[in-house]
Order: sequence, then structure tokens, then C-alpha cells
Amino acid sequence: MFSVIRQATRARSMPLRAVRTVPSNIVRMPACRSIVTKGYTEEHEVVSFDDETGLGVVAITNHAQESLGDVVFVELPAVGSNVSKGNQIGAVESVKAASDIYAPVSGTVTEVNEVLNSEPGLLNRSPEDKGWLCKIKLSAPDEMKELLTLEGYKATWES
Repeated sequence: MFSVIRQATRARSMPLRAVRTVPSNIVRMPACRSIVTKGYTEEHEVVSFDDETGLGVVAITNHAQESLGDVVFVELPAVGSNVSKGNQIGAVESVKAASDIYAPVSGTVTEVNEVLNSEPGLLNRSPEDKGWLCKIKLSAPDEMKELLTLEGYKATWES
């Protein structure tokens, strides 16, 4: 019993470490050797690209889900389909409007988020995390350089 209390006391008295900031479009994953880069489109899609696996996880931005309102239906691309940057790959319907989803990069769809078929509202609760749309194996990873940074994306709708 006393050892548990001592451990809790020690944990509270430990100093907090300083956190080093990284640019907003690069996410460092602990215990991983790869770098995940985020890129945004003016059409409100975001792709998180892992340079080690060559996979990009496509989602809509938080700003997009706020603008749409309550999402009621999501149309996803077919697994195995080849997509080209800028082409329509799906759609999102909400109580306010319907919006097309465009491929932010070119490649092959390797996986889709099947949970969205039964829980389309997940796009509202966690658009860039649990509400991702599909994963694309990039055929041209250099296309990531053409996407906007977070700051560049925000500038497209804040002005």
C-alpha cells in the first residue's frame, strides 16, 4: 500500500520535459524511423504521407466537416482502384449539402474506412483521425510537395 503512495508522490514531483516544436506539416512518430508529412488541398482534403510505407491516408479537414454540418452519408472509392490527383474519388452528404471528395495524390486505393458506412457521423467527431476516408499507395510521392502546408491551407479560407 505504501509503495503505491510513494510511487504516486514521486510521479507528481517529477519535472516536466520541455517539448520541442516541429513544423505543422511534419508529425514525428515515437519509436518509428519514418516521417509522416501532411499536405492539404484547397478543396479541403488532407493526406498524411508515411515515407517509409509509401501510403497516404486521405481525410477531410476539420474546417470542411464544420462547414458541412452533420454528415449523414459517405461514398468511398473501391479498394484496388487507381486514382489520379484531382479526380473525384467519393462524396460526403450532410444535412446542409453534398460535396465531392477529390484525390489529393495519385496512386492505388489500398484500404477504405468501412466504419464510415455505418457511422458517417465519425467524420464530424474525428475527421482527420478516426474518420479517415481511404489509404492510397502513392505512385508519385513528389506530388506531396505540391500540396499546401497547414498555414497555406488556412490562408485559403481565412481571408
